[in-house]
Amino acid sequence: MLKILASTCLYVLGNAVGLLVASMVLPGFTINFLSLIVVAVVFTVIVVVATPLLVKISIKNVPQLTGGVALLATLVGLIGASIFSDGLTINGLTTWILAPLIVWLVALIAGLLLPLVLFKKVLHEKDEKIATPQK
Repeated sequence: MLKILASTCLYVLGNAVGLLVASMVLPGFTINFLSLIVVAVVFTVIVVVATPLLVKISIKNVPQLTGGVALLATLVGLIGASIFSDGLTINGLTTWILAPLIVWLVALIAGLLLPLVLFKKVLHEKDEKIATPQK
């Protein structure tokens, strides 16, 4: 249970970092800093729900799309978050094209690096237990 909670928090945090970076890089992408967590949670919930549906649709109808499901789910998440949250505004075609790519890429990198930073002590203790077996 604790592992699921930690994983969920990391996923939301990674998405929040992706949204924040997109807001700094893209002029048409604005996010209200006070509502960043709400937007990140709404975005994450939509992506989590949309991804399996998009995978199923792509496998059945357009198998070539399967590799791009994460980007498509990110786009769907951005559309949903901008509709259901007042804290996110996306303007301009270029922004709509670049935002999913930036949010997805930064969230992916954050998802790989955040556990190493946040759970450094736990990972270090786990490595020590593996290195020195108990007698």
